[in-house]
Amino acid sequence: MPATLTTAPRRLVSQHEAAAYLGVTDRTIRNYISRGELRAYRLAGRLVRLDQSELDAMLRPIPTAGRGRHV
Repeated sequence: MPATLTTAPRRLVSQHEAAAYLGVTDRTIRNYISRGELRAYRLAGRLVRLDQSELDAMLRPIPTAGRGRHV
């Protein structure tokens, strides 16, 4: 029996939803797209959507300098 690949369906969000999720402005999202920092998908003419997993990838923890006092 051949192995089948199953992928989770993409969750696509609007530029406005992406901005709210990342805590930035809509303009910042457009800048990320124009600089290639985020990939956008054009659907049905002018409709632009972003992949939620790519937004999640932008959210990286801040590295700490080892042990010490946590605030």
